Amino acid sequence: MVTRTFAKTLAAFATAALSLPFAPQDAAAQKAADAPAGEAPKPTPRIHHAPIASGEPATKLVLEASFEHAELIRHALVVYQNALGEMKAIPFQRGGEKGYIAVIPGEAMKAPGIGYTIEVEQTNGTRFSAFASRQHLHPVSVIEDRTDAKERAALSRLGGRRSVVAVAGEYVGFGTTTGTTAIPCAAGQSGCSMGQTILPTVDEQYYRVEASYTYRPLRTVSEFGFRLGIVRGRSLVPLSEYNEERYKVGLNFGAARIRFRALDLWHLETELLTSVTEIGFSVGVGVSTLIGDPYGSKLILGFESIGVGDSAPFGNRFYSRLDLVAGDRVLVSPIVEVTDMPNAEAYGVRLLGEVGIALGRGFSVQVRGGYQARRSTSGGPGFGGSLLYAF
Repeated sequence: MVTRTFAKTLAAFATAALSLPFAPQDAAAQKAADAPAGEAPKPTPRIHHAPIASGEPATKLVLEASFEHAELIRHALVVYQNALGEMKAIPFQRGGEKGYIAVIPGEAMKAPGIGYTIEVEQTNGTRFSAFASRQHLHPVSVIEDRTDAKERAALSRLGGRRSVVAVAGEYVGFGTTTGTTAIPCAAGQSGCSMGQTILPTVDEQYYRVEASYTYRPLRTVSEFGFRLGIVRGRSLVPLSEYNEERYKVGLNFGAARIRFRALDLWHLETELLTSVTEIGFSVGVGVSTLIGDPYGSKLILGFESIGVGDSAPFGNRFYSRLDLVAGDRVLVSPIVEVTDMPNAEAYGVRLLGEVGIALGRGFSVQVRGGYQARRSTSGGPGFGGSLLYAF
């Protein structure tokens, strides 16, 4: 019962002490001044404490002290201010090599550091600051890991928003494409009779819709996420004979990606894709490298392939993208892409431009447009956009 009552008293004192306006003073000098003339000054409690200059992040800080005339001390405590500016109090208790310890919890030890003072209440009710003061706290630097510092700086730059959700859509038209290999006519095909051959002609176009989620740890693993989407359209698929339905192509896909930070200005991103096409199940991979500021101006070089080995082919694409910061809220990106997606007989070239605009409150939009062709004699427009929300 006595122990429980004493613990409650310590807690109550630590809480109440935060609201008391302690003023630093020399307790011995004050006692001497108060003593009557000719009378020896009464003993004054003193605290011996070796100040601590630095600490480890998320690791408790143990403060040790020894007391002179401990019989005159009712309570002694550490008042500290954490990185958020909050003032808290911890009472000294018996322990340690010097007789008394106070332990500042690990959760308070965050960069750039904390500050503390030691305060004493005597048995006669006198209160004073025995080491430092609330007005002039003793500083303790918290030395954080370099990776932690980089993460904190990047997160601050991103406004504390680690997650990004996005929806995107795009239309791609390659114009009318004529094949280079003649194929037999199909039964009932207009303008072509059985036994004849003809160069196939298709109005190549497709659209893509997808949704994605990204999480940003901002450490060695800089980002990871996934996306789901569909592709539908028409393409000059290599066939042994004409078949209008087989020129219709499609893809339902899912992809998981992860981005690694090799250096501050060099990131490597890998992606694994799985999909169901109009002719079967496919798997795929994607790899890209980012050179420059990952959230600013940078060059991206990469490729993507769906239909690895004997799985159902969908195509490949090789691309380069240059992101250029054009203002506080604008990013301009010229893009060059070479691709035979979706299921095309030949590669085509896409020349695109994209503009990203930060709207504020975590919202941003991207719009893109351009031109692409598989033959020099024919091509078509491409356009699309996306909406992103970071939180």
